[in-house]
Amino acid sequence: MTIFVQRGNRCDFGQKIKILTKTMLNRKNISNKLAFGFLILTLFFAGLSFSANASAKNLDFGENLLLPVRNISEKINSFFKNFFAGDSKNRENLALPGNQASPLPVPERVLDYEEQIVKVVEKSAPSAVSIVVSKDLPVLEQYFTNPFEDFGIELPQGFGVPQYRQKGTEKREIGGGTGFVVSANGLIVTNKHVVSDAQADYTVILNDGKKLTAKVIVRDPSFDLAVLKVERNDLVPLPLGDSSKLKLGKTVIAIGNALGEFKNTVSVGVVSGLNRSVEVDNELMTDLIQSDAAINKGNSGGPLLNLSGEVVGINTAMALGAENIGFAIPINQLKKTIEQVEKNGSLKLAYLGVKYQLVTPDLQKSKKLSVDYGALIVSGENDPGVVPNSPAENAGLKEGDIILEINGEKIARDKSLASILRNYSPEDRVSVKIIRDGREMTLQATLGER
Repeated sequence: MTIFVQRGNRCDFGQKIKILTKTMLNRKNISNKLAFGFLILTLFFAGLSFSANASAKNLDFGENLLLPVRNISEKINSFFKNFFAGDSKNRENLALPGNQASPLPVPERVLDYEEQIVKVVEKSAPSAVSIVVSKDLPVLEQYFTNPFEDFGIELPQGFGVPQYRQKGTEKREIGGGTGFVVSANGLIVTNKHVVSDAQADYTVILNDGKKLTAKVIVRDPSFDLAVLKVERNDLVPLPLGDSSKLKLGKTVIAIGNALGEFKNTVSVGVVSGLNRSVEVDNELMTDLIQSDAAINKGNSGGPLLNLSGEVVGINTAMALGAENIGFAIPINQLKKTIEQVEKNGSLKLAYLGVKYQLVTPDLQKSKKLSVDYGALIVSGENDPGVVPNSPAENAGLKEGDIILEINGEKIARDKSLASILRNYSPEDRVSVKIIRDGREMTLQATLGER
């Protein structure tokens, strides 16, 4: 049997492997994978020594032939001795040069881009608020009735038919959303659906954790917008931008109360689409901004910001069953509402007085209409198409008319009659272009106040 010689100890090849393996497994703080590489090298040269020794016996070349191989083996064994016996600092010094990966340089433009996002968030976050919805709900208690009481049969206590009765009320949190400050004297904007319950109480939680009682002063009937008021005069409003300047691919930042639990959650995305129309809770919303910034129910009412820190939209909805598809109302649609509330403390909207359905190619086909755009005046189950004594009735509009234009502005799926009327005030006089029985005509109407 071939014999290995190491530090004066005689052992065979199998014992050599056991010793090396046991040594490596018993050492602590061995994290450098180079040790395993050197183990392979040791075994490789040990195999060479084995083969060379066997050849020397058979061919009688002598010890000189084995000397170079043994020298290499001894040097490797010496390395392992120093590696295993030394401290971690010595082992680090034994590491091969160039083995550690260097961090990749980050382009300066990328760093500037990230820094700008951080600046926008740091400046805007204090103006984003959480809105908590709470309500007095009945407290129920359980009790049991005996259905056999009239027959003189008594049941053991705890047996019987369970019933429930109200035992007072208890204020509970039932929902929430996000809003943002638009004036120093306490005006806060959010979505109408966040504060739709007239019987509920609303609390605004500022970025510093302070809680303020909020009063809903406006619920916009045309858009998913509401304005709240808190008693503070030192709030920092967010600047309002120009949503008409948005382009596909522009970066946008959403700040909100994610899932109603994690306040001031930040998500970054790009503008994915413009002039989108979606149906939310049986209500058609038009002219929306689509982005891939994460939006959920808790984000509703929060600001959608550009890289200048300006509000370009109000987050309002997400696409169910789809990831990274969210929608926001362009801020330009809401500026007039905000300005009116800031100035008058109330909202005065121009009013025509018709119930309508936007004309689409499908509606045109099903009703055999002569055009594929406009607003078809229709009646509801209990509501007439033209409100009695309204500006529409006074102008001569009738059910079945299709309103094509208001002052030359065409009505389409991405530009509803309601959104066009937002550009006008009560008492404004407008021309109304319609089709009636296949004939075009233009009527004059003086808008009322809703």
